[in-house]
Amino acid sequence: MDKELPEVNIGVLGHVSHGKTILTEALTGKLTLQHSEELKRGITIKLGYADATIYKCPQCGRYSNSKKCPFCFADTEIQRTVSFVDSPGHEILTATVLTGAGVIDGALLVIAANEKCPQPQTVEHLKALEIVGIDKIVIVQTKIDTVTKEQALKNYQEIKEFVKGTIAENAPVVPVSSTQKVNIDKVFEAIERYIPTPKRDESKNPKFLVIRSFDINKPGAEIDKIVGGILGGSVIEGKLKVGDKIEIKPGIKVENRYQSLETEIVGLKKANKEIKEAGPGGLLGVLTKLDPGLTKADGLVGSVVGLKGTLPKETYEISFEYFEFERVYGAKEVQALSPIKVGEKILIHLANQRSVGIIKEVKKNFVNCQLSIPLVFEKERKVKIAVSRQVSGRWRLVGYGIL
Repeated sequence: MDKELPEVNIGVLGHVSHGKTILTEALTGKLTLQHSEELKRGITIKLGYADATIYKCPQCGRYSNSKKCPFCFADTEIQRTVSFVDSPGHEILTATVLTGAGVIDGALLVIAANEKCPQPQTVEHLKALEIVGIDKIVIVQTKIDTVTKEQALKNYQEIKEFVKGTIAENAPVVPVSSTQKVNIDKVFEAIERYIPTPKRDESKNPKFLVIRSFDINKPGAEIDKIVGGILGGSVIEGKLKVGDKIEIKPGIKVENRYQSLETEIVGLKKANKEIKEAGPGGLLGVLTKLDPGLTKADGLVGSVVGLKGTLPKETYEISFEYFEFERVYGAKEVQALSPIKVGEKILIHLANQRSVGIIKEVKKNFVNCQLSIPLVFEKERKVKIAVSRQVSGRWRLVGYGIL
C-alpha cells in the first residue's frame, strides 16, 4: 500500500476562533481557508480539507510531517498519511459540521486555553461526535502561548471535568501553540496512538459520500478545454475505479421529485496524486463527465455515489424512534424545549446527507415525517440520524433518532 495516500479521515472540531484552521495548517502546511468570504472574515464557512504524511524518527522517536527530523536531523520513516477535515465552529454552521462527521473516522477536539471551557459549540460538536459514534478522539488545548502556566492548568481541569462521562472521557489532552509550532509532534504522536486506521471492506459494492463539489473551469474557458464536474468526499466501502459507470443519488430536483444522475469516472485524485482506483479512507477527488454547472458551489453536497444500479431507493418518508437531549446544545443559555408536534419542521442529518422533515405523526417517542430531500440508506441496517429543531430562529441540535 502507498503510505503517501491518505487512509484515515480526522475531523477538526471545536468552538469558533479556537484555532482549528491554524492547527490544521501547522499539521499539514496547508491553509484550509480557500473561499473568498472565509479569507475576508477569517472563519471557516465550508468544510476544508488537507492531508499530512506522518513520519517517525528512528533515532529520537519523535513525530513530524517531514522526511528529515526537525529535532535531531536524522532521516525519518513514513508511518501513514491522514486527511484532516476542518469544520466550521460558528454556531450557524453546525449543520456543516454534521455533514463532515459523516465521513470522519476520528477527531481532534480543539479547545482554546484562553477561554472558559466548555464554550457552546464545543459542547455541540462533542454531542455530534457522540451521535455518529466517533470515539477515537484527541483533545488539543490550543493557544497555550497566550496564557500563564496557572491559567493553562486551570483550563486543563475544566476540560477534564467537561468530558467526564462522555465519549471523550479517556481522550488525551495535548497542549499546543499552533503559531509557535510547539507540541505539534505530540499531536502526531497522539493521532498515531489513539486514532488507528479502521478495518475496511473493499469487497463490497463501492459507496462514496460527497462533502464538497466543484467546477474548476475558469470563466471564458474554451469549449474543448472545459472539464466535467468534480466530487470531493470519501469512499466508505468498496473501491472506485477510473472508467466506472456511477449513479449519484438523490440527484437533482425535477418538479416535485429528485432524479438520480448517471455519469462516468474519468479521473481520481488523492493527496494531489492521480490514481486508477481508490479504496476507503482519505479524501478523494472524483473527476466526472457531469455538466460542471451541477457540481459548482457545492451543488451536489449530501449525495451518495455508487455503481449504477447498486444504491438503495430514495426514501421520502421516514419513521424513527426519537431521543431528545435534556437541554439545547450550542446555545449560550440553557433553554427548555416544547414537545415536538405535528406540522413542525425539523432538520435531519444522516452521514453526509441532510433534509428538512415535516412532522406528520408523533406517538410516544416515535415520529413520522415527510422529507423535502429524500434520504438514501439501506433499510435493513439500524441507522442513526441527528435531529435539530428551530430554537430562537436557529437550528439547534436537540436529539437523535434510530431508523
